[in-house]
Order: sequence, then C-alpha cells, then structure tokens
Amino acid sequence: MPMWDFSGSTMLTSQYVRLTTDERSKEGSIWNRVPCFLKDWELHVQFRIHGSGKKNLHGDGFALWYARDRLHPGPVFGNQDKFHGLAVFLDTYPNDETTERVFPYISVMVNNGSLEYDHSKDGLTGELAGCTVDIRNKNHDTFLAVRYSQGRLTVMTDIEDKNEWKNCLDISGVRLPTGYYFGASAATGDLSDNHDIISMKLYQLMVDHSSDDENIDWTKIEPSVSLLRSPKDNVDDPTGNYRGGPLTGWKVFLLLLAALLGIIVCAVVGAVVFQKRQERNKRFY
Repeated sequence: MPMWDFSGSTMLTSQYVRLTTDERSKEGSIWNRVPCFLKDWELHVQFRIHGSGKKNLHGDGFALWYARDRLHPGPVFGNQDKFHGLAVFLDTYPNDETTERVFPYISVMVNNGSLEYDHSKDGLTGELAGCTVDIRNKNHDTFLAVRYSQGRLTVMTDIEDKNEWKNCLDISGVRLPTGYYFGASAATGDLSDNHDIISMKLYQLMVDHSSDDENIDWTKIEPSVSLLRSPKDNVDDPTGNYRGGPLTGWKVFLLLLAALLGIIVCAVVGAVVFQKRQERNKRFY
C-alpha cells in the first residue's frame, strides 16, 4: 500500500490490516508516510476488534495516534511511551481491578514527551476524558471519528449499526502542532484479540482563523491542553470535572439519597410553617 509503513505483527489482506492476531504477545502498527499540515481535520476510522476470548478474557486494545515520531515500537499499545502528540486509546481490558470505569473504554491523552502511560491504572493519570463503549465481536461495522478544530477535540463513535455519530468526549483548550503523522497500533499480552483496521480517512475542515492564528508557526508549538486541573488529579478524584464518563451505581445512589433527604427537609419545614400559620390565625378569632 502506498503512503503507509507497517511494523511488528501487522498483516495485510485485501479487506483489512490486522495489527495483531488473536495470539499472545503480539504487537503491530501502521503509519502514514505523509505528515499532516492541516490545522483543522477529522479522521474517520473503521475498525473491528474480535476474538475467541470471553468476558474479561481478551485484550489489550489498540490506539490511534497523531504523533511526531512514527514506527517506534514500545509498551503503549505497541507504540513508544513519552510520545509527542495525541493518542486515542481503545482499551478492552482493565489492569486496575479497583477502577470505576467500565471496559471497553475510550480515552484520550495529549503528551509533550514528559508523561508516562501508567499501565497499572490503564492510563488514568494522563487521561483527559473518556467513555465506555461496547465494541468487541460486533456483527456490523464499527467506526470512530476524531475531530480537531480551533483547539477543540471531539471523539465520536458509530458502533450501534444506526449510521449516526454518538458523542464520546469533547475537550476545549487543546493545542496540536501541524506536521505530525497519523498511525494506529495494537498489542496483546497474556490475553489477546484480533485488531483490524478496515479504513482510515482524513478530511480537511474549512474553518476561518484569526489573523493571530495565521501568523503562528504551527509546526513549532508544543502539544498541550489548557485545563482547570492537571490530568494527574484523576488519581485522587476519578470523577474529574473535565471527564465525560458515565455515573457509576454508587454515585447515582448518593445523588438519589441527597435528593430524597432534600425533599424530606423541605416537607418538614413546610409542615412547621403551615402549623404556625394555623395557630396564628386562631388567635384572631
């Protein structure tokens, strides 16, 4: 295939690129040879994750990359750690048994080369946002869209055979340079899956930029995110206010309990006020 390079266990067929087979200790990747100089873009990926493993006996998932360096195998879903750029992880196996997140799980990370991916926490310390998805062993097409425009990063899925995008996460304040490469990688460990890339399509978004943006050399900026808090705060507060994950059962219970207590307090106060008004009215007769 022109314009693409491959590494590791990657297999080419006429219908898909298989990054890993359903075997242990495999890793593979696919990288485009042409750097992207678009300021605003949208990437559509058709993929398939499938295998013989039953519930919680499969792994590990794959990653989509917009990165400065390509074809550098490593421990992060088959790619190097401490990367420069953007990573979208489709993680199918939870290494952290205490996690509140439900897997498979999509998360994003922006790195300037200084952050390590924490495998024991499934990348929680560097996660900006994420969502739970049901993406394994589907009998229909599954798609993922990554949109970057004017500092806003959006990830959407089309995995329910409805031919419509569903929002997974939406983050503002993201700065990504131009001139990086798109790629995908996957890895298996003691558990395994087939990780297939069926298509990757990149679209240019036509957006008007300010004169200040036009004067910036976007090839020289560092990948960064302007957040109210550091992603590492996820360790102490896994419900970070910049995360778009679902409410877990105990959180819903606490919210319902708080609402019930509020209703009871209002009812008691209302009854006391009503009784005092009744007593006051009796004194005037």
